[in-house]
Amino acid sequence: MSVSSIGRLALILAIVIAALAWTPWAIAEPYFQGPSSCQDCHKDEYKTWEATKHFAAYRTVHKEKNAKKIAIAVGGKKNMKRNKNCSVCHYSTERKKPEDKPRVKYGPSCESCHGASSDWEPIHSDYGGKDVKREAEAPDHKAKRIAVSIATGMVWASKPYDIAVNCMKCHGLARSEISGEAFAKMLGAEHPINHSFEIVLFSQGKMRHWIKERSPARLAYLFVAGQAAKLVSATEAAAKTEDAQYKAAQMKRAADAKAALKAVPQAAALIKSPSDANARKIMQAIGQQDLSGLVGGLIPCAGPDKENLRQC
Repeated sequence: MSVSSIGRLALILAIVIAALAWTPWAIAEPYFQGPSSCQDCHKDEYKTWEATKHFAAYRTVHKEKNAKKIAIAVGGKKNMKRNKNCSVCHYSTERKKPEDKPRVKYGPSCESCHGASSDWEPIHSDYGGKDVKREAEAPDHKAKRIAVSIATGMVWASKPYDIAVNCMKCHGLARSEISGEAFAKMLGAEHPINHSFEIVLFSQGKMRHWIKERSPARLAYLFVAGQAAKLVSATEAAAKTEDAQYKAAQMKRAADAKAALKAVPQAAALIKSPSDANARKIMQAIGQQDLSGLVGGLIPCAGPDKENLRQC
């Protein structure tokens, strides 16, 4: 084993040990605590979320055309909130204690994108002690806090590929918890699938929940991360079933992602052999490179329904 490999292994072990030391409660399966656990520190983000379709979904999605038909087709229960094949994407739950029963109370919320927070939230919100504010946090403490938060399940916003992977699970009809046969039944019952879902357009439009503008280089990096995640999820989903309609839908997503990624030289190996490992390799290879000159013209400015808009 090389010295660099030993060093990386030592770092990983150190983070895992730190996570276990910092989180004695991290024994049971992590669970959703609900968006209220984020609200105190992220007030602006919470207000933005309240104006999104994700927030409104709790009261509107079950009223959509074919909603009951789709729910029955994939599992019997026509109540979407009680049908696990529906609720995993269209809703989020809340639990105050590990022993509590999860309650469906919201549409997709903070943890739908950033991961179940029961393990990482106490770490994420600790800046070095009870009375230490975020702006006073020591740099070494911040570095450790981020590393341990990620190690205990947080999908950090600065890791766009991981965020994109979560988006594609639902927006690409490609969740691992749902069988290919169930997804096929959804499409057969006229569940829509948005082949053109694109994470920059989505996250910079009405789902955006930060003030600072993203640079063209950062948007290009996010675009590539989204296309990489789309290609991997579509490839894996297409292999889940032989249903012609579902397979064709996923192959369409994969073909679109490959077409976009052809503009990025580092993506050649991923295009040839789509996998999560190869996707992570290209994101690491790109690093801080500015790809806006390669993919900037591929990033859309407005969705076909004008719901997701961003400045171009």
